[in-house]
Amino acid sequence: MWIAILALCRKQLDMSSVEFDGSHTPAKRGGQQVGYQGRKKAKTTNMLFLTDRQGMPLACSDPMSGEHHDVFEIKENVSKMVSTLQRADIATEGLFLNGDAGFDAQKMRAICDEYGIRANIARSKKQRMNPNIEGYLFDSELYKERFAVERTNAWLDGFKALLVRYETNARHWIGLHYLAFSFIVLRRKGVWNN
Repeated sequence: MWIAILALCRKQLDMSSVEFDGSHTPAKRGGQQVGYQGRKKAKTTNMLFLTDRQGMPLACSDPMSGEHHDVFEIKENVSKMVSTLQRADIATEGLFLNGDAGFDAQKMRAICDEYGIRANIARSKKQRMNPNIEGYLFDSELYKERFAVERTNAWLDGFKALLVRYETNARHWIGLHYLAFSFIVLRRKGVWNN
């Protein structure tokens, strides 16, 4: 269903840049892919989200246990998101991807390069000490567009079933996200009323 909706609305998407971020959700009943996240002081599930420049959701990763950092299994997660875009006939070659410093890792840059995506990722404090990363470019003006993914996270929080995770099955959890994506895109793109 999500692939069909994404394909239907693809001409209305703003792909001048895509925004990438992770989000931890408290998991009150435990279940699959749940782990303790020190920053949140709670058991959480982490997911990565990809949006267009307007904040329209495009794809998400599989749920990950909360104790993992943002680049855990990044190759598999980005590959899954790219596959979602390709199945909806959305090209990835030449995309500009904004990501925060949590994604400042060679693994992340390598997988972006593999798909022809230009990674515009803020430098982490640890990496700032090494200014000579080969091929590293950062456009601070383009990076300002990253706020769109934060807006998407706020839209997702508007769905009470996603604000706190009570689902114990990881497949059900991801399914709820794709339902929310569908409502967001159809409502915002005016398809809902047609």
